[in-house]
Amino acid sequence: MKTTRTIPRALVALVAVGLVVAACGDDDEADTTVPPVDDTASPTVPGTAALTAPPTAAATSTMPDTGSTTPGTGSVPSATVDLVAAGCPDPLVIQTDWFPESEHGGLYEMVGEGYEVDTDAKIVSGPLVAGGEETGIDLEIRTGGPAIGYQPVSVRQYADDDIHLGYANTSGQVLRWSKTPTISVVAPLEIDPQIIYWDPETYPEVETLADLGESGATINILEGATFAEVFVGQGIWQEDQIDGSYDGSPGRFIAAGGALAQQGFASAEPYTYENVFEDWGKPVRYQLLHDAGFEVYSQTLSVKPDELEELRPCLEAFVPIVQQAQVDFVNAPDRANAIIIDAVDRYGDSWQYDEALAEYSVATQKELGLVGNGPDDTLGNMDEDRIQRVIDQIRDDAGLNVPDDLVAADLFTNEFIDPDIGL
Repeated sequence: MKTTRTIPRALVALVAVGLVVAACGDDDEADTTVPPVDDTASPTVPGTAALTAPPTAAATSTMPDTGSTTPGTGSVPSATVDLVAAGCPDPLVIQTDWFPESEHGGLYEMVGEGYEVDTDAKIVSGPLVAGGEETGIDLEIRTGGPAIGYQPVSVRQYADDDIHLGYANTSGQVLRWSKTPTISVVAPLEIDPQIIYWDPETYPEVETLADLGESGATINILEGATFAEVFVGQGIWQEDQIDGSYDGSPGRFIAAGGALAQQGFASAEPYTYENVFEDWGKPVRYQLLHDAGFEVYSQTLSVKPDELEELRPCLEAFVPIVQQAQVDFVNAPDRANAIIIDAVDRYGDSWQYDEALAEYSVATQKELGLVGNGPDDTLGNMDEDRIQRVIDQIRDDAGLNVPDDLVAADLFTNEFIDPDIGL
């Protein structure tokens, strides 16, 4: 059931402010605080054109030393990370799903001193470091979302041969397998940060997403989000509760006085609603989609299947660096967060990110286990049974078009994971 409300003039500014946290993204999934794209379509986020400031056009500029901590001060010894000898491309190019944010912290942990920010292309590049030492090649981190016309990352990977790895989401991999298949090689995040949040004063009895379904509340999400189709198929939610008009802003939620529930990230919205959005200024309650049973891996690093063999020697050396960088980041995030904040500031776009939000994000990632080990003592590996459950949910519960022969083993490999690296 779709509802229409008039947003008071006082909330117009909040819509723009909402873009500060509205797009923590996952490739191919209408996942956000708001993820930019959906599993089955590639729409622009509605209603943002007039609110988005034009990007600042500036030449590529060399940035000064951020000065907080030594890059990559983890336990990966420098002698084991000669990526030139490993045959890695130079630069090694990674396409992300959104603007820089602390959920991407492990990537920026690998960026060395003297990095550059290209404000036109929205790219951060610099020496790729591990264990405090340069590896012999450069790393190029590309911004997704509006910077690539809201294309799903997998689509971008197939359109641009310069991209070596791209962010992926299990559900997006499943639904895009027939046209733009990708294989995940490492999962820096153990748990997807996506949540549905609601006002605990309006819905005091609601503790879970199942309770939310029983309440009959409208659930405002991005159009076509796969998790909603799964929950409806499972009977957790009713189809007439789903409103696919979410545009990433807080305006409608605030204007409704919390009468509806909305999509977001655990590592962003709970902070911004209480501390940034002055017209709300109080806590929200939420549940992770993961805890409600939709256990996708989000923001994995993936490669195209036909490039796996060529990249194999590089991945054998690089993937353990990614694992250790993620460990280093959550233990000492200041330097990488400084690069993230600096890049966002220099981009001069609608996306904004400050130190307080970055600190909250990291604290939440640790508290909720968004970054963490799997069922063993290893960070970054993926569980085949968990991935198969997602395939089955999308195929059987949601009734979406999934190849009959697709199995979990097609979507990932743990062959490059160092089992000794973990939190």
